[in-house]
Amino acid sequence: MGVELHKDLLGSIGVDVERHAKMMGAGLEAYKAQFLGQPDRPKGMAYFDWFMSEIQGQRIAEINALRAEKKPAVGTFCIFVPEEIVVGAGGACYGLCGGSNATVADAETELPRNICPLIKSAHGFKLQRTCAYTQSSDFIYGETTCEAKKKAWEILAKHHPVHVMNIPHMKREKDLKMWQEEIKEFKEHIEVVTEKKLSLDAMKEGVRKVNAKRSALQRLDRLRGMNPDVMPISGKDALFITQVGFMDDIERYTEKVNELCDELEERVKNKQSVFPKDTPRLMVLGTPFAPPNWKLHTAVETTGGCVINEESCIGHRYFKDNVDIEGAQSDDELYARLMTRYSKIDCACFTPNTGRIDKIVQMYKERQADGVIYYTLSFCHTYNVESHLVLEAMQKEGIPCLVIESDYSPEDAGQIKTRVEAFLESINFKKKAQAFASK
Repeated sequence: MGVELHKDLLGSIGVDVERHAKMMGAGLEAYKAQFLGQPDRPKGMAYFDWFMSEIQGQRIAEINALRAEKKPAVGTFCIFVPEEIVVGAGGACYGLCGGSNATVADAETELPRNICPLIKSAHGFKLQRTCAYTQSSDFIYGETTCEAKKKAWEILAKHHPVHVMNIPHMKREKDLKMWQEEIKEFKEHIEVVTEKKLSLDAMKEGVRKVNAKRSALQRLDRLRGMNPDVMPISGKDALFITQVGFMDDIERYTEKVNELCDELEERVKNKQSVFPKDTPRLMVLGTPFAPPNWKLHTAVETTGGCVINEESCIGHRYFKDNVDIEGAQSDDELYARLMTRYSKIDCACFTPNTGRIDKIVQMYKERQADGVIYYTLSFCHTYNVESHLVLEAMQKEGIPCLVIESDYSPEDAGQIKTRVEAFLESINFKKKAQAFASK
């Protein structure tokens, strides 16, 4: 495993090497158990399996090589970070560790128990010094998307540099004007880290690279979900590919996703599916899935269903829109283009947020799905509250829906599997009844 080869580097950035090695070993074993035994996996998954083995080894060495050249390394928990600016500066913008229950107890020495497990998990990784991505960051990007995060940044800042971007909760003209100023300030902060000005051309190049990455993920999304008789890749593998996109080198990742998509296109053409034709096709809505949080997808795909789309931040919400830079002639014009793209994100932090509901219904119909699972993390009030409006819309459209609230503990995995199995049985019964009625 890659971490064994990089002990000196990990120690030099403040990682608790012994504790880190145990945690990474456990994570790799969980990955092997949940992923490698899947039947008929695409050959292109070999790269992503390799990346998992080097997720906090070789990739950390690459990030710190960039830092040695005064290129920025920015850790984040949110897709509102304008990563195009970081990439334009030659740096790395990546997601931080935050999907494990193993760090929650440490976090609760400083944070309340009844807040989002993602926040607690991430904070605990910093206190334990067991996330090499956090330790490699010049600063952590924070945002004001929820009350818990907004205050947690103040505590995290005691342990690591944090830059907070104020994300407005409405999309009025005055809110968007403020947002554009926040993007400009972010760019200026990157210039402080790099100690050099970032040119318009460099920022445009960053946009092009991120656009290419998102386009590759759009392609993957279409291939896995838009062919009702062929599922060329499991939902769990597709989820992991998306998760890797928040950590990997952007150009290498884009190339590997497109290579995989070439293979998936051949699978679709040849009707080579990893699931039987009549397998219930489910969309997952709600909060993001930070690795190693794979238990919902595992439950679905080991009980007779398949996941064809994630509507979450680690999913469609992240890659659905690109930045239009055609004709942008000044920094301010580029900031405006970035703001326009990022304001299309339909996070539950916004009010009103009707665009999210419209998008869900549209995706459901386009993908000919059979049902949705609304998944939320415990104490994620924005998505928990907004679920009422989403479920109302699902009921109106006659869309079967299962609601699951969970955290990162493995203790409810059996209960989730039982509920998913019952949900799939109800979908299969409905499909048989419709088939019988149509005779």
